[in-house]
Amino acid sequence: MKLGSLKSGRDGRLVVVSDDLAWCADATHIAPTLQAALDDWDHAEPALRNLATDLQHEAIPMMRFHERNAASPLPRAYQWVDGSAYVNHVALVRQARGAEMPDSFWHDPLIYQGGSDAFLGPRDAIPLADESWGCDMEAEIVVVTGDVPMGVSADEARGYIRLVGLTNDVSLRGLIPGELAKGFGFFQSKPASAFSPVFVTPEALGDRWDGGKLHGTLFVDLNGAPLGRADAGVDMTFDFGQLIAHAARTRSLSAGTIIGSGTVSNRGADGGPGKPVSEGGVGYSCLAEVRTVEMIASGKAATPFLKKGDTVRIWMEDEKHHPIFGTIDQIVA
Repeated sequence: MKLGSLKSGRDGRLVVVSDDLAWCADATHIAPTLQAALDDWDHAEPALRNLATDLQHEAIPMMRFHERNAASPLPRAYQWVDGSAYVNHVALVRQARGAEMPDSFWHDPLIYQGGSDAFLGPRDAIPLADESWGCDMEAEIVVVTGDVPMGVSADEARGYIRLVGLTNDVSLRGLIPGELAKGFGFFQSKPASAFSPVFVTPEALGDRWDGGKLHGTLFVDLNGAPLGRADAGVDMTFDFGQLIAHAARTRSLSAGTIIGSGTVSNRGADGGPGKPVSEGGVGYSCLAEVRTVEMIASGKAATPFLKKGDTVRIWMEDEKHHPIFGTIDQIVA
């Protein structure tokens, strides 16, 4: 089942979307918003699933689903927690600046709590007031949870995953060092993120979903050229069950909490830094990693961060090469 939100007010209007993303059906008679559905998932999910079946059989009124009219499936959320599950990405960044990699990073997940009061839609522009801030995209996988009790184990946590999707977690790299130096974490350096047009229930992903990881190529294009083709199921040090359990160690998580994987990153075939797509590698899911690999190779980063007019596309394909979650397609403005 695929769920989305058409732009309407602050929290959108819930729709069930066809598997091919061509059609949708109004679901507001079941729940007015996706958050309302998540709050009452045990009752809402079966009704939404029946509606999705009726939509597939064209047995109910339906309308064209246009991704330009879609908000983030959750236009705002009670909580947005982003991790760094692909520790290869962290290791590369630290290697480039000559910093030692603490052993704890391999068994104790890194997470931070991001701003969730307003997300960008999948086709909304990335607002950038100053190019010197070093604007970067970060292509990631996300899951949405139900109500998660405090102290849940990683195995138990996987059972609270309700939906899976994609995000472009925008970062302002030029502002990050100054904020981290204060010892109090990100704020100005982490503006609004954008999410895929639809979120998908785990069972609808078939073999791509193993309970804690999403497998398959995450496509990232910059200005129409391939930037990243990493496999989201490879080199993921912590799966989503582990990330959720880490977040819920000292607090419960409310239904509608979004958990991010961090930048999807694969090692090279030789175990070292990966290669660009143009050189036969799987490329990169953010510009910071591109620049890091350039630093390691030549001592200098050559690739610029995003500037006004640049375009970013992020998507994942099914076996027929159709987008599973729709496409995040943004211009820097």
